[in-house]
Amino acid sequence: MRTKTAFHYKHTIFACCLAYVAQAIVLNYIPLLYVTFQSEFGVSLSTITMLTTVCFGVQLLVDLIAGKFVDKIGYRACAVAANLLCSVGLCCLAFLPQLLPPIAGLVLSACLYAAGAGLLEVIISPIVEACPTKRKESVMGFLHSAYCWGSVLVVFLSTLLFSAFGVGHWRIFACLWAILPLGNAVLFLLVPLYKLPGAEETGETQSRPERGFRSLAKSGLFWLFMLLMLCAGASEQAVSQWASAFAEQGLGISKALGDLAGPMAFAVLMGLCRVFYAKSLKKISLEKLLVIGAAGCVVAYLLVTLPPLPAVNLIGCALCGLFVGILWPGTYSLASKSMPYGGTMMFALLALAGDLGCMVGPGLVGAVSGIAGDSLKIGILAAIVFPLLGVIGGAVFLRKKKKTGLPDLPDPLGEEK
Repeated sequence: MRTKTAFHYKHTIFACCLAYVAQAIVLNYIPLLYVTFQSEFGVSLSTITMLTTVCFGVQLLVDLIAGKFVDKIGYRACAVAANLLCSVGLCCLAFLPQLLPPIAGLVLSACLYAAGAGLLEVIISPIVEACPTKRKESVMGFLHSAYCWGSVLVVFLSTLLFSAFGVGHWRIFACLWAILPLGNAVLFLLVPLYKLPGAEETGETQSRPERGFRSLAKSGLFWLFMLLMLCAGASEQAVSQWASAFAEQGLGISKALGDLAGPMAFAVLMGLCRVFYAKSLKKISLEKLLVIGAAGCVVAYLLVTLPPLPAVNLIGCALCGLFVGILWPGTYSLASKSMPYGGTMMFALLALAGDLGCMVGPGLVGAVSGIAGDSLKIGILAAIVFPLLGVIGGAVFLRKKKKTGLPDLPDPLGEEK
């Protein structure tokens, strides 16, 4: 039973939004420093790629094992622990590279904050879904946009701090950013948490049996959604993780301008995309929007890499955020409506595919860039394969819908459960 408290479900939702802001901090602050790490520690871009690979690899591992312990130790304990891991990882970033070999210190710090970010990804949506809200779709859509606004916040404020005090103080700024997840850990000790009705309480298992992995694996539609999720994660992170370094090194513009016109513009347009679709386009075919989004990403990638004009390249970065915003949550929504009995297993596997894409996309950019003499333009151009696959996957789904008569899927973002 829950004890009486001055806090209610709106505070719970606020804490969950702050959790996505914390996730945005740990995933977007470090990429702002890639060029700084390269000069300060004397490492190549391909070596720095290890940070991104480790970060999303740890998240992938957490996705795999979280389902086995979250229910046992409780959502509150997991939420507190996840926020603390984000905070500790950011603080360790300031000290471990000096106490250990630099790369080892960076990687160990990345493991800590990535574990926290991965655990937040697993638990936050169910916590919000269980809250007694009347408009769950709208609330969930806003929740997912919180990550985008957190990305805007960390890029904008970090840019101001770098400009005012110098990027050489990045260790102090990392500790300052650690305050937010630390405070949110305390907030999660106070807010009420609600429970989703389980199968044992509602008899749902009998009326709506969930599919296991073997059943899902036999469905071609399931593997199509897995491909779309992988492409969504890869298309997003291949640009967002490298946007700052690309603007600073690849385009030769100042760090402050590059961060504002690159990763921050990307995050702003991605957030606007999710809010706009969630609130305004309920009657538009979501599967068609996914194809348009993936095709728009292809165009954006070409603008980023081909024209010899820095202004056009930066516009391409921003447009990529606009078009990629629909891909991740939109695929969740399509999957929930097309395979309504997929259950927890299906969404856990879709999250795995998305995180795998988040790891593979930036990794491919870094690896190809290293082979091409640290040319990020060539590396990002190589990653265009992911939005191209997204276009093909979306087209296949449209064709399958016409042949099999799948129901119309007009609802936009938010219905992930």
